[in-house]
Amino acid sequence: MASLAARTREAVRARPFLYDALRAGVVNYTAAARWLPVEGETDAVATALRRYAEELDGDAGLESDARVEMRSGLGRTDDEDALITVADAAYAPDSGSLTGLVVAGLSGVDTFERVLGALRSEGIGVDAAGFAEETALVIVGRRDGPDAVRAVEGTLDA
Repeated sequence: MASLAARTREAVRARPFLYDALRAGVVNYTAAARWLPVEGETDAVATALRRYAEELDGDAGLESDARVEMRSGLGRTDDEDALITVADAAYAPDSGSLTGLVVAGLSGVDTFERVLGALRSEGIGVDAAGFAEETALVIVGRRDGPDAVRAVEGTLDA
């Protein structure tokens, strides 16, 4: 059987929001220990959480050189030159009324995750999203385009 510390870390990794909160240093360890489904004394689990948080890199923040560009007129297509394809869904320019946000200059998937989180926080639905190398493409409804750009730029500037 794994140690209490190992079980606690596994429970945290299964909950990315808690992992991020530990990195940011904004967790009430006792409350989190009560909430996590880890067998053991609450104080012991809280201590394991505290020690795990100490080992994590702090929240490094976002890079300021990332740029957001809005592209209008995206839609579903069968075109082989689609900007993004996920399973059977392909999206290309001049194919519809959706808006694409091209976010260039990202340092990694952590920042992509924050971009998606910013849209979720603003209540903006995402039709499709993808990340490769330093660029993300997020497709939203046409009317959500300007608000989505503001939300993403706000997150990148934070």
